[in-house]
Amino acid sequence: MEIDSTTYEDLSLYNREEEFSIFHKLDFTRTTGGKDRLYYYFNHPYSDLSRIGETQQILRLILGLAEKWPASITNGTIMMIERFYESAIDDIPRGNSFMDAIFYQLFHKPDYSLLRFSVGHFADFVRGMRELIVLLDVDDCPPMLRSLLRRAERLLDHVAIQSMADVASGIKFRPMQVITYGHYVRERFKSQALELIDIYGRMDAWYSMAMAMRHYNMSFPEFVGQADPYIEARSLYHILLPAPVDYDIRLDRQKNFLFLTGANMAGKSTFIRAVGVAVFLAHLGMGVPAESFRLSPFDGVLSNINVMDNIAKGESYFFNEVQRIRDTLVKISDRKKWLVLIDELFKGTNVQDAMKCSTTVIKGLIRIPQSIFVLSTHLYEIGEELSVYPNICFKYFETGVKDDQLDFSYQLKDGISNDRLGFLILKREKVVEMLEKL
Repeated sequence: MEIDSTTYEDLSLYNREEEFSIFHKLDFTRTTGGKDRLYYYFNHPYSDLSRIGETQQILRLILGLAEKWPASITNGTIMMIERFYESAIDDIPRGNSFMDAIFYQLFHKPDYSLLRFSVGHFADFVRGMRELIVLLDVDDCPPMLRSLLRRAERLLDHVAIQSMADVASGIKFRPMQVITYGHYVRERFKSQALELIDIYGRMDAWYSMAMAMRHYNMSFPEFVGQADPYIEARSLYHILLPAPVDYDIRLDRQKNFLFLTGANMAGKSTFIRAVGVAVFLAHLGMGVPAESFRLSPFDGVLSNINVMDNIAKGESYFFNEVQRIRDTLVKISDRKKWLVLIDELFKGTNVQDAMKCSTTVIKGLIRIPQSIFVLSTHLYEIGEELSVYPNICFKYFETGVKDDQLDFSYQLKDGISNDRLGFLILKREKVVEMLEKL
């Protein structure tokens, strides 16, 4: 599935501040390699339904076996193995004689200490990989995972490696064993060890996705293999919110354009992002923050939410809005299935101009039935003109007023909002009072 850097930023899939980052919130990896692999998955969401389905199978399997996940493989263990190959140490004796071992231990003390410590971590890693193979190689193991397990088995199929791992955890290696195993893993097992670390990184990333699902009580989406675009969500919510309000929504070919209105802070932007994040996560093969979520596979997600001006280039806010819309039109004219998210179209110009521009863009977009559009706006007036189009559905977030205080229910309702609360907010924040005292 295609998703550009602007959309990644708009949906907060990544953010320098971890509390506002979807990636960091869902990162339950145990190793740096697992985190790197999870990052790779986030940057390469699937379009192929078979890969999505297989990933879902893998996560289901891990969820059922998570309590037995081996604890012997830690980030420290893997870092120690990698450091061992990067370190310059004196040549390790090739033989396994007692005298060679004692000589190396006495006359190469720093290198021997590193070697002994590294062999211990190698043994822990191999034991953990053997445990994982036994744990995950079940009858209904998905082919993608099974191929990795088979490859790991072949990489571990060395007498010296198996002998090293057969030493019980906690038993100190004798000097001869340190020299024998140390020479083998350094001189003859480097490529295999690094490939095994990469395999574990993949498994660690899947483990992270499964643990995130469990921690946040996410559910697997159901993909509907159909040509027409389709989204149906029950109790969908935004995963970054500590106390989110959930939504029910259905969009399809007959109603593929959602015209969303409501006051500032009423929940429009949060809703738009919630839809986008759920569709993105579904295409990773993991769960989504909803009680249930059914959708067709999408070819891409595009957003127009946090448009910025560019002083260095002399580009205005409005100019960049227009450019983003133009780029969006170029993309979605390929007749593929896109989810297009637009928050407050044409904020960078006057109201009359914005109404004319918005109406023109919307009337064009509604002629693209193979994509789904979610658009929020303060320009309630254009809703009446657009109501004649049967594929537009109108929703709004209601805002109540009690004793000059705003009451946000965050409930999605049918229709068009007519809230005019700007002056009330100005008054509530005592700006009017301050101005009167000037």
